[in-house]
Amino acid sequence: MPAISPPPTSGTPSIREMTNARREGRVWHGPDSVGLGKPRFSWKRLLWQTIYPPREQRVAPTVSGTILIGFSLGIGFAAYNTANNILFITLSLLLSCLLLSGVLSWMNLAKVAWRLRIEPALRAGVETLVVLEVRNRKRVLPTYGLSFDIRAGARTREPVVLSLKERLDPGGGRARLEWVWRPEQRGAVPVELSSVVSMFPFGFLKKRFRGGLRRDVIVWPAPVAYRRFTVASKSRAPDGRTLSRKGQGEDLYALRAYARGDSYRLIHWKASARAGQLLVRQFAAESEEGFSLWLDPAADHWFRPEQFELLLRFVASLAEDLFRAGRLESVAIGNAPARRGRRLSDVEAFLDELAVLQPMHTAVPDVAGTSASSDAVRTLRGRRNLLTFAPDGVRGVAAYLDDQKAAAT
Repeated sequence: MPAISPPPTSGTPSIREMTNARREGRVWHGPDSVGLGKPRFSWKRLLWQTIYPPREQRVAPTVSGTILIGFSLGIGFAAYNTANNILFITLSLLLSCLLLSGVLSWMNLAKVAWRLRIEPALRAGVETLVVLEVRNRKRVLPTYGLSFDIRAGARTREPVVLSLKERLDPGGGRARLEWVWRPEQRGAVPVELSSVVSMFPFGFLKKRFRGGLRRDVIVWPAPVAYRRFTVASKSRAPDGRTLSRKGQGEDLYALRAYARGDSYRLIHWKASARAGQLLVRQFAAESEEGFSLWLDPAADHWFRPEQFELLLRFVASLAEDLFRAGRLESVAIGNAPARRGRRLSDVEAFLDELAVLQPMHTAVPDVAGTSASSDAVRTLRGRRNLLTFAPDGVRGVAAYLDDQKAAAT
C-alpha cells in the first residue's frame, strides 16, 4: 500500500470545468442585457413598461412608503374638504416625492449587469468563495444601494443578501461582492441569484428585479482521514511473472514530492534544496506498482445512509491520494466500464460521479466469484492490485487488497 498523505482541502479544476466557468463567467445578466451587447431602446416600449411593468420587475412600498401614502391620503381628504391651497401644495409635494422615488429607482437599475463566478472543485464542508461582479453601463448616472439575494440549494429558505455599499461610477464602473459559502452536502447544488432590490433614493419604494442567473455546481464528497495497513502489493516482472514484494528497486526512476510515511533515507537533499520542497527518490519497481479502485454501490451492502456517505468520502480521498502519488491505474463503479486514472480530468470525472451517486438496488456480481455476468466486472478480476470496499463494522468502511485490509476509516 502506498504512503498516504493527508486529504486535500481543494482540488485542481479540470480543463472542462475551467472552460465552462470561463464561458459562463463572460455572460452578463441584467435588465435588457444580452451578453455584452447594447440593449435596444424604443419610446413605445418605455411607455408601456412604465404603465405595466413586466413580471420580473415589481415595485412595492416600504414601511416608510406606506406611512407616506397614508399621510398623503389624509392630507388629500383635508385639502378637498377645506379647499386650503397650502394643503394642496403639501399633497402635490408628497405625490411628487413618491413619483420621483419610483423614477429614480428605475433609472438606478437601468443598464446594470451582473455575473456570478464560482471556483470549480467544490467540496462538502469546505469553504469556497462565491464572487458576484456588478457593472454599470450607464454613461451619465451612477448606481447606488443595490442588494442581491442569493440562494444556494433547493432547500434554502432564507437567501444570503449581498449589499452594494459603494458607488458604481458611470461608463463601466465595477464592483466585486464576495460570499464565503460552505456546502453542507455533496451532489448537484443550484446557486441562484433570485432577485436584485433597489430602494434608492429615499427608501419609500422597493423595486425588485428578478435576477435570472443560476449556476448548477457539483459538490464533491468531503475529505476524510483514514489509516492504512502494511500489505504486500503485486508488481509485474519483465518476463511477465507476478512478484509479491515491496516497491523498492535499485534503478532510479524519477523524483517525486515527499508524502507522509516515506522513509527519510529516500530524501534527495540536493534536489530538495534546489526545488524548495522535500523530494524523494522513486525507483523503477515502485513506479510500476499501480492500484485500481472498484466501488460496489449495491444497496444490499450499504443499507445505512451514513455509512454509504462515509464510503464515498473514503473512496474520493483515497483516489486523490493515489493519483497524487502516481499510482492510480483505473477506477470503476458498479457494472460501468473502468476508466483510466492517469489524467486529472479522469479523476475529476470520477469525483463528479461520486458526488451524485446513490445506492443501487440492482445486485452487482461478485468480483471474486465465477458467476459474473457483466463484462466490466469480469475484466476487473484480471487487474492487479485491485482495491475493493466493504463495511467495517456498523459505522466504518475498509478497503481490501486481495482479501487483506489495506486501509480503513
